[in-house]
Amino acid sequence: MKTTISDFIIAFLDLLEAEGRTLREETMRVGWGLAFVGLSAVIGLVALGFFLWGVYQYTAAWVGPPAAALLLALLALALALATARLAVRWTR
Repeated sequence: MKTTISDFIIAFLDLLEAEGRTLREETMRVGWGLAFVGLSAVIGLVALGFFLWGVYQYTAAWVGPPAAALLLALLALALALATARLAVRWTR
């Protein structure tokens, strides 16, 4: 059985074609995954905003708007600090 350089070149190009197809499929899969993560992050932020707004409305009925705004600012600051601590802990 005699193998020539052209057989190696053809085999190499076939391998490149197969790997290129796999790369394209995996790139699309990762892209869609990132798109859905981004979409869920936006939806989560909107939900958090509505939650804080609802807590503000409930608190404003009890203590008045200025005090409710102060309390909600402190709650939002506590949530931001807790999220930052989790981010630092998870990225170590």
